[in-house]
Amino acid sequence: MGSRKRLAAEARKEAKKNVYMARLMDNPTSPRKTRIMADLIRGKDVDYALNVLKYSRKESAEKLLKLLKSAIANWQVKNEGARLEDAHLYVKTIFVDGGRMLKRIRTAPQGRANRIRKRSNHVTLIIDDRNANNNNNIEIEETKNIE
Repeated sequence: MGSRKRLAAEARKEAKKNVYMARLMDNPTSPRKTRIMADLIRGKDVDYALNVLKYSRKESAEKLLKLLKSAIANWQVKNEGARLEDAHLYVKTIFVDGGRMLKRIRTAPQGRANRIRKRSNHVTLIIDDRNANNNNNIEIEETKNIE
């Protein structure tokens, strides 16, 4: 591997240390139905999002709840010693992409057949700490003031 690619790979690896994410692949629910729940928690605090998902009756809410708990666990692994209560975690980004589509046949009148598309989706959820962002902005402003 050349030095340019190695440096780029190291930079990507360093950037991923500050990203706390979880992915759900091949969720057997329509992307349209899952996006309804994803839109409810996008940009919200983690505590609020957990409550919304916990008390929602939609099927995709259970899966998104498990995914959000996984992202929180990933944050705890990367921030050992930090308390979850002190960190103001929020859902930074969540997006739902279409996944595999299973195609099935249903019989129709007069000897015809209709196609059924059983859709699935991929969900990516990224959480972040509001305090960390504020601290970074303050440090940047302080360095500007010093110069």
